[in-house]
Amino acid sequence: MVEDEVDDSEVDQWEEFPVVLQQKSMEYSIKSKRSSRARYSYGIIFLITNLIAWFVRDYGERVLPVLQYSKACGDEGSECSHTMGVLRVSLGCFIFFLVMFLTTCFTSKLYDVSNVWHSGWWILKFLMLITFTVIPFFVPSDYVQLYGEFARVGAGVFLILQLISVIEFITWWNNYWMPDERKKQSSCSLGLFMSTVCYIASICGIVMMYVLYASKTSCILNIFFISWTAILLVVMMAVSLHSKVNRGLLSSGIMASYVVFLCWSAIRSEPATQKCSPQQQNSGHGGWTTVLGFLIGICAIVMATFSTGIDSQTFQFRKDKVQSEDDVPYKYGFFHLVFSLGAMYFAMLFISWNLDGLPRKWSIDVGWASTWVKIVNEWFAATIYLWKLILPVVRQTKVMDHEETEEELDSTSSV
Repeated sequence: MVEDEVDDSEVDQWEEFPVVLQQKSMEYSIKSKRSSRARYSYGIIFLITNLIAWFVRDYGERVLPVLQYSKACGDEGSECSHTMGVLRVSLGCFIFFLVMFLTTCFTSKLYDVSNVWHSGWWILKFLMLITFTVIPFFVPSDYVQLYGEFARVGAGVFLILQLISVIEFITWWNNYWMPDERKKQSSCSLGLFMSTVCYIASICGIVMMYVLYASKTSCILNIFFISWTAILLVVMMAVSLHSKVNRGLLSSGIMASYVVFLCWSAIRSEPATQKCSPQQQNSGHGGWTTVLGFLIGICAIVMATFSTGIDSQTFQFRKDKVQSEDDVPYKYGFFHLVFSLGAMYFAMLFISWNLDGLPRKWSIDVGWASTWVKIVNEWFAATIYLWKLILPVVRQTKVMDHEETEEELDSTSSV
């Protein structure tokens, strides 16, 4: 009888075991969804911070008279508006996401305490954000200026991470549309169509830039920018079609469109002149196109930061790790680190990378400093892409040379 009772209890435990697993699986699923929704909340926080920085830059000196009572803001609050105002708001945003990075960087499982902190406690984090935004307005200007120098480096790091993320996405897209045995004909035709569209768009972009921004021989710098971009397009296409590389036209076509866009964006960032640009210098608010362009620019900053932040797999050293159901859906530490760098990035765009200048109202990323940053970004993007194409060939050549050397040594020793 005792043995029968023991057997019955063991049977009951085994029957309850799948129920417990199912409950845990459901609990992990709820936590994972909550964590995935949390990243959109951080994106909204980042957007609000961008809008606060714009408001302080353009209207802080007039609308916020309370800034005049802070010793750090100088006479009439001039040290807390315009460029310095943007840097102070950026500093507060940077500190907030840096704290989030330090408190979540080692989170790997959904049952960790730091996962609850990342996905909840929004009232406390909202108070933290307000506190960190206000404190920099009481910090002496010399320290804020030092942060501005540091922000230039951080914004550069952000641009590099963004470039790597974009190139990895282009590579993934190219691999997705690569022809395989099952759907060789359909995928090949669709990939050929996409590459044709990208190259046509790139060529049209080159021609339009010549017409709009390089119609006169005096526009030597613009002619150089556009011509060098056209050369990069030809080089990327030639390398991609080389017999040893053989990567097709799709990835190079998408990359060509991206490079042309960066060139256009760089030329658009030049100070408007009647000689080389159809835009007219405008010291006021401009028309509705200026306002719309400014709002689109802010949304682009937020989207770039958000998409780079959730792309942590691109920057992992080990990509063969199997994802289990209790793992976090994305790397929280990397996510917040990218947003902290993004805080520096939007500050540089709002002040056009110039710590001593006076940015115009409703302007974003305008000036020679911004132009050269984008041009270097374009050249760097093309360099990284070409290196990714050539690297497998270089590795294969080294392996073949190493194998030939070993064969020669073996033959020599046998003789």
